[in-house]
Amino acid sequence: MIASPDVLDATFSALADPTRRAILTRLARGEATVMELAEPFAMSQPAISRHIKVLETAGLVVRRVEGATRPVRLADNGLRAADRWLDKLRAALEANYARLDAVLAAMPAEPTPRRPAARRRG
Repeated sequence: MIASPDVLDATFSALADPTRRAILTRLARGEATVMELAEPFAMSQPAISRHIKVLETAGLVVRRVEGATRPVRLADNGLRAADRWLDKLRAALEANYARLDAVLAAMPAEPTPRRPAARRRG
């Protein structure tokens, strides 16, 4: 099943920002607190929290409560909708290439035309 346009819009909008992609890359190594995620960036903790909220709304990350902290981790199925949509596009592209290959294979081979010899000026 292909995701709704709203889900895809939220996913790709979240992925469009380099800071959010960097956060996801960091979370690929394991969960982290907001403060840990903020360390490599020259921005405030509230700004990082806003980025995390966008990622969370898009279904790309989840937070859990652990005492006073709320560790963030990648969502289990956050990218699946985008993957399914991209897979559909890949399949269409592969079908287009297969049709092109069939057309090219069915074309008779034509000899390469010879170029006339260059005339000497003199």
